[in-house]
Amino acid sequence: VIFDLDGTLWDSTGCACDIWNRVLEKHDDISFRMTKEKAGQLMGKTMEDIGLILFPEYSAEERNGIVDEFGDEEVAYLTENGAVLYDGLEDVLKILGRNHKLYIVSNCQDGYIPAFLHAHKLGEYFADIEMSGRTGLDKGSNIKLIMERNNIESAVYIGDTEGDEKAARFAGIPFIYAEYGFGKAVSPDAVIRDIRDLPECIGKM
Repeated sequence: VIFDLDGTLWDSTGCACDIWNRVLEKHDDISFRMTKEKAGQLMGKTMEDIGLILFPEYSAEERNGIVDEFGDEEVAYLTENGAVLYDGLEDVLKILGRNHKLYIVSNCQDGYIPAFLHAHKLGEYFADIEMSGRTGLDKGSNIKLIMERNNIESAVYIGDTEGDEKAARFAGIPFIYAEYGFGKAVSPDAVIRDIRDLPECIGKM
């Protein structure tokens, strides 16, 4: 069972918004400020894509510098403080972990998933993780990488965006849409409206 992170296991938009604004305030030439709604729209995208969306008029070097500054501050904050876990998450991980190996693949910066695992003491539940910020690969390729590295023949991906759905299709595995998250899906193989619905959903599949 391979999970997306943002909008699937937790919601970090509140702290992400505050951290973005601390970073933006250091740059006199940037006038806009982040909102929670805007932060939610960025979830699931790579840091490179986020830089292009927020700062299209800047050079790649300037964009990457600002985004990296945010990423470093976010990882440091989340490692210590965590974010908002979806209700019942750890119980779901315990249930699924009895009969399945669990993994996380996210389009986040390097260090982001470890911050989640450290802050909430959930590392024991996951056999492996991968991040686009570590590999430089897109999510579909990272799902394939996780599967190859762990000799996984059969898997399912759980996420909350169309990008997650496309990544699962690229990897050749079923997609469960977490409707409670931030995005939309086109034609998922199954839909859950609460993380606590996942064990039953996977059981049916």
